Amino acid sequence: MKIAATYLDGEIFQHFGHTEYFKIYETDGKTVQSSEVVSSDGFGHGALAGFLKGRGVDALVCGGIGGGAVSALAEAGIKVYAGASGSADDCVAALLAGTLEFSGGANCSHHAHEHGERGERECSHGEHDCGHGGCGRH
Repeated sequence: MKIAATYLDGEIFQHFGHTEYFKIYETDGKTVQSSEVVSSDGFGHGALAGFLKGRGVDALVCGGIGGGAVSALAEAGIKVYAGASGSADDCVAALLAGTLEFSGGANCSHHAHEHGERGERECSHGEHDCGHGGCGRH
């Protein structure tokens, strides 16, 4: 199972459509076997689903994400764990342990407000913290 996390300085990056890096984890379904940080190559919003699918990703851990991206990822067969924050490694470990909450729905309207670059807390296991009050998942 391959898991991608939106990534910046070790943390879950909070705006999927603007993510510049993903950390991609190769797992056996229970533990991380290896990982690498990859550039999104300038792809944004709609093109990121194809980028991740092309890398064989099965699941995505991210912070804020809009409805169009959720639909594109679902169409690509990628399960979305939205609303995560904190350490990317901790969030992926929580996913593998079965304690990261599955939230496949959109949790932000990225046109309504600007996102902070990253969450301020430990992995929230499903709570949303984009550092701004307009998301409705606090």
